Amino acid sequence: MEYLIQLFFSFLATASLCVIFNAPVKAIPYCGLVGAVGWMIYYIALESQLTEVIASFLGAFVVAVCAQMYARRLKTPMIVFIVSGIIPLVPGGLAYNTMRYFVEQNYMLGLETGIRAFLISGAIAMGIVFSEVIFQLSLKFMKKSLTSMQSFIRNKRRQ
Repeated sequence: MEYLIQLFFSFLATASLCVIFNAPVKAIPYCGLVGAVGWMIYYIALESQLTEVIASFLGAFVVAVCAQMYARRLKTPMIVFIVSGIIPLVPGGLAYNTMRYFVEQNYMLGLETGIRAFLISGAIAMGIVFSEVIFQLSLKFMKKSLTSMQSFIRNKRRQ
């Protein structure tokens, strides 16, 4: 039951942010789905005793994979899906607490919280970059193997 509640509210939050970001209407349910899937991966990873950084990396990686898939399917820029899908993973609360601790002159706690927020943000960025690199390499490999296969067939026909 808890997973369904997490899924529903992450979908609702992500789809609502799409409306605020003025995303195309046809993409809003898919954006909500991308955000919900990314959040569920993050949540399940945390439940599996993984760290916040690794869970954020996995969530961002899956968000980027889903964003590429829906961007090609709906012929919409990928950034529409990535921005809305990443929103539930962004450590905004940690960044807020970092600033609050520094204002309260609790520098050690502020530094610790800031480092956590920085690491999570870096993990999100790395998840997106890794997904893009793997996707581009696989496309390049598929095109190369396709052309090799085509050249093989041409050579066979000539003989």
